[in-house]
Amino acid sequence: MKLKIGVLILIVIVLAVFINAKIYSDDRFVVYKVDLKKQDLKLYWKNEAGQNFGNIQSLKTWIEGNSLSLDFAMNAGMYKKDNSPQGLYLEKKKVLSPLDTTKAEGNFYLQPNGVFYLTTGKTAEICTTEKFQNNGKIEYATQSGPMLVIDGKIHPDFKEGSVNLNIRNGVGILPDGKIVFVLSKKEINFYDFANYFKSLGCKNALYLDGFVSRAYVPSENWIQTDGNFGVIFAVTGKRKINQGGN
Repeated sequence: MKLKIGVLILIVIVLAVFINAKIYSDDRFVVYKVDLKKQDLKLYWKNEAGQNFGNIQSLKTWIEGNSLSLDFAMNAGMYKKDNSPQGLYLEKKKVLSPLDTTKAEGNFYLQPNGVFYLTTGKTAEICTTEKFQNNGKIEYATQSGPMLVIDGKIHPDFKEGSVNLNIRNGVGILPDGKIVFVLSKKEINFYDFANYFKSLGCKNALYLDGFVSRAYVPSENWIQTDGNFGVIFAVTGKRKINQGGN
């Protein structure tokens, strides 16, 4: 009897590992996880001259010019016609664009929308716009909408089987506190996109944008450096210098 129980437990463990691996390797998505304790994630909008980066290649060139390497990049929310952030944008604790609580049409205003932010204590949070409070310890923040997952539940307005298909990208917080960025490789509806974040264990996840979305993830052999958008997420690291021998 004990042997049978032991075998059953082993089978359950193997299945759990397999299912988890399958979720993260889902070929419908480009997935990148960030551990703030080990990686340097920031939001970027303009260079020192006040010029918008606008696309990943421009940011990559600037980062490498500052003796760093670009390990990951993705557009970080919606923007206006002049490529300025739509809604809240904080950079280095400074509010460069205010919180938008307007009631209007469009994905950004599909309630509840929300805010992704990074604290000075190296933690990441996602909350609804209604719950957001700037306590002075928020280093970076971007507002977008709609929320994909709210307190473990898929946004109530999303319909399973919807034919509203589009390329989509978003961000969520995993149970261990790490950040997960996801870009769909093919067009997908809101419900299925949100459900993917939920399947990863995200209690909260935020939609970033649609067909304009791009991601630079060399570790996954996914290289997109074009685009024309506002704020950009980026993970940088120390630039590796090739040292040739004599």
